[in-house]
Amino acid sequence: MANPLTPDVLVDPVVLTRALVDVESVSRDEKVIADCVEDVLRSVSHLSVRRLGNTVMARTKLGREQRVILAGHLDTVPISGNFPSTVVDDLIYGCGTSDMKGGVALALHLAVTLPDPIYDVTYLFYESEEIESEFNGLNLVAAEHPKWLRGDFAVLLEPTYGAVEAGCQGTMRVRLRTKGRRAHTARSWRGVNAIHAAADVLRRLEDYRPRTVTIDGCTYREGLSAVSISGGVAGNVVPDECVVDVNLRFAPDRSEKQALAHLQQVFEGYELEVTDSAPGALPGLDAAPAREFMAAVGIEPAGKLGWTDVARFAALGIPALNYGPGDPSLAHAPDEHVEIGKIRDGVATLYRWLAP
Repeated sequence: MANPLTPDVLVDPVVLTRALVDVESVSRDEKVIADCVEDVLRSVSHLSVRRLGNTVMARTKLGREQRVILAGHLDTVPISGNFPSTVVDDLIYGCGTSDMKGGVALALHLAVTLPDPIYDVTYLFYESEEIESEFNGLNLVAAEHPKWLRGDFAVLLEPTYGAVEAGCQGTMRVRLRTKGRRAHTARSWRGVNAIHAAADVLRRLEDYRPRTVTIDGCTYREGLSAVSISGGVAGNVVPDECVVDVNLRFAPDRSEKQALAHLQQVFEGYELEVTDSAPGALPGLDAAPAREFMAAVGIEPAGKLGWTDVARFAALGIPALNYGPGDPSLAHAPDEHVEIGKIRDGVATLYRWLAP
C-alpha cells in the first residue's frame, strides 16, 4: 500500500491522527503501521533511525547535554465496529484515537517538524503494549538494545486528557486457596465446604481499608480487590477447594517485596501464590527537563492511578510521566474518540517545552 503519512499529512497533527487510526494495527499485527512510520522517519535528515521487530526508534544527535524520550505504542485493542475513523464536530472517532494514536501523532509530528529541539530527543514508536509483557516493544528493546532507551527524562504519550499523570501504581495479583473435604451433598455434614471457607477471605477484603499516599504532591490511592473466584466439583458434591484471585494496586513508595509482605499480613494464615507482579514508578519530577515540561503544561500533576510503561523507564533509572490528548475513560470503548482541541493543545505544549 502507498504510505498514507504523506508530507501534507505530517504537518497537521489532527489529520495525522486520522491517518494513523486508519492503518489497522491490532496487537501483533503492527507491521504495516511500523513500515509507514519507519519510512517517514528515514526520510528526515536530522534523525538516526533503527528498528527492532515492529518497534521504530529515531533520535537526534545534536550534542545537547541532556536527552529526553517521547514514547508511544502503535498497537490497539481489537476493532469493535469503530474502523476506519470518522469525524463529528470536534471529535475524531475510531479504534485507537484515545489510546493512543492521538499521542503517537504528537510525537511523529514533532519528529518531522522540529529539527533543533533544546534537548536531544529519542522518539520511540513501539509494538504490543496492549497484550502480555513478553511481546511489549519497550521490554524487547530494553533486553536487546538498552542504549536506545538512554535518557534523562521520558514522556509516555498515554491518554491523560491533557493532564500530567506522574509515576504510576504498582500491581500484584495473588492466588489463595481454601481447602475442604469432599462429601455427597445429601450427607454434607461429613464434608468441609471449601467455598464456605472462602468467606473469611472475602470478609478480610470487605474490611480492608486502603492507604492514600501523597508523594511529591501526587496522590496515589491503593486498592485491594477480589477479581475472580472459582470452586466446585459437581452439583451433588461438597467442594474440597476454592480459589480466590486478588489484585493489589499499590502506591510507588512500596517495592514489590513490600507489597507482598503487606498481602501476607492481610491474609495471615493463607499461602499466597504470586501470579503477576509489576513495580510502580515514583513521580520523577525533580529532573530539570521534567520541571520545564511542567512549566510548559502549566497545571499541577496528579498521581497515575493504574500501571503504565513509565514503570519500565523508572526501572532503568529514567524518570517518566504520562501525558497525552486522549481521555483514558474512553480507551478500548466502541465509541472511543479524541477531541481535536486536545490534539492541538498537546502539540502546542510540546513545542513550548522543546522548541528553542
